[in-house]
This record gives sequence, C-alpha cells and structure tokens, in this order.
Amino acid sequence: MHRYMRAIGFGRLTDRKELQKLLTDVVVEGNERAYTSNGEEALLAEFCKDFTESRENITGSSIGIAVCGEFDSDDKFTYDYYFPYLRGTCISSEEDVSVERHAAQESYAGVCDDVRIGVSLIFYLQNIIPYVKAKNSGILPVKGTTLTLSALSLNGTIMMPINKSEKDLIRNKKVSMNRSQLINAARRGDEDAIESLTLDDMDTYTTISKRIQKEDVFSLVDTYFMPYGVECDHYSILAEITECNLIKNKLTKEELYLMTLNCNDMTFDLCINKEDLYGEPAVGRRFKGTIWMQGYINFP
Repeated sequence: MHRYMRAIGFGRLTDRKELQKLLTDVVVEGNERAYTSNGEEALLAEFCKDFTESRENITGSSIGIAVCGEFDSDDKFTYDYYFPYLRGTCISSEEDVSVERHAAQESYAGVCDDVRIGVSLIFYLQNIIPYVKAKNSGILPVKGTTLTLSALSLNGTIMMPINKSEKDLIRNKKVSMNRSQLINAARRGDEDAIESLTLDDMDTYTTISKRIQKEDVFSLVDTYFMPYGVECDHYSILAEITECNLIKNKLTKEELYLMTLNCNDMTFDLCINKEDLYGEPAVGRRFKGTIWMQGYINFP
C-alpha cells in the first residue's frame, strides 16, 4: 500500500480488499479521465478522483487518487499502479523542466533547475498523459511551460518564525535577488560572478560558525530545502506558512491541514494528516518536516 495515502486522509485503510474496492471506485466513478496511445497497440489511461470535502472558503487545491494502466486491443483495462496526489494552485517555477521515465512502470520524474533552491529539484510527475501526448507528437521540448509543485507529508512540526523587521525583509529580498543574478551569470561562465559567490559562501560560513556557538540553528536559518533519504523526490524542508486551512477527506472524514508554503522564495502547497502534525499551524509560523514532492507541468 502506498505510504502517502495517509497524507490525504486514508490513514485507517489497511485491508487489501478495501484498497481494491477504492481503486475500482476511482476507475468507475472518476471525475477526470485521460487517454493516449503509448506508441504500441495498447492505450494508456489515467483515472483521477477528487476526495476533497467541499468548503466555501477553500478553492483550487484538491486531494485525490490517480489510477494508471492500459486498455488492450479487446478494450480491457489492466491496472498498473496508483498514487495519491495534491493538486496545487500556484505557479512554483517558470524554469525549463526535463522529464525521464521510471524504469519499472509508465510513470515519470521531472527535473527542474531553479536557482532559488540550490539543488536540482526532482519531483513525481502528476499529469502523465499530456506529457506522453507531447512526446508522441514530437513537439518536445515545449517552450513556455510553467510548473505547479505540491507535496505530501507524513510527519511535521510547527515552529515559531524568526523575528524580522521591515528593514530586514527588504534587505533579505535584495540579497536574494542579487544572489539569483550572480548564479545565472555564473551558469553562463562569468568568472567574476563565480568568485563573488564563492566569497559570499565563505563569509556566510564564517558568520554562522561564530553565531552557532551561542544561538540556536533555527534562529539563524529561516528556511531550507535539502534532499532526504535514498528516494530522489523526497526532501527535508523548513518553510514559512503563507496560508493554512483545515479540510476533510469527504469519504473517511479524516481532518487534514492544507498549507501554502514559501521555501527559499519558492511557493508550493502541502497536505498533511492532522494527526501527523505536531503543533498548531498559522500564517507566519514555519513548517519543518519531510515531504514527497509532486509536480504538474502547465503546457501552454
């Protein structure tokens, strides 16, 4: 059973028969269906069903389950795999995205090199069918795409924010913009930019080394984004909460926290089971935990 089913409100689902019944319901009653040829005789299919309980003050984001498989020449559907998802609402990045197929099944991983993160961001691709269509049509790479990221989490902690004045916020924004410009220049081979970035990193290391002896690390580090474990689309993050809502899974009635996070100036949505979150989330506070990153490529 998929570990992250708990994150979208299926924490009490443990029986294999119940799971099969649920996946059958997704295929039969799914509110989204997509099909495309996989280049062979079979037809690649994806069925999605939304399980978000409708709320007047919450729009856009939705949790659900996607079931993927193939129709053969006799029009018989063969189930291949499934995954829980959270559909985000915001544009997280406008950088180019490259996609690679997983070896074991017809699922895909996306890679985005966004300078704000500092690492190559790898995510699980949600909208497989549009990508396969574009691939089969021979129109890749598609220019002008944007990326909507979202994440599911199984454990998290709420932390208080760092006390910052208006002056600090303005200075931090200028420093971030300047660093992004330097990184872009360094990518183009600008030696002065590379040297400047190296000196900045050395100064930061020296400053933190002195302050860490008397101050807590989380009072020095505002946000971070780091790879976690052996799976390439899992990350450990510390991010600022910019929006927070309590929602329910309309089938199981389990309560979930749906949060919009800002991590290293990149915005994305996150869903976590209320029972797995330690602390009370609120706008301005910070979320610390491990996540499974997903992404939806918005084709023009």
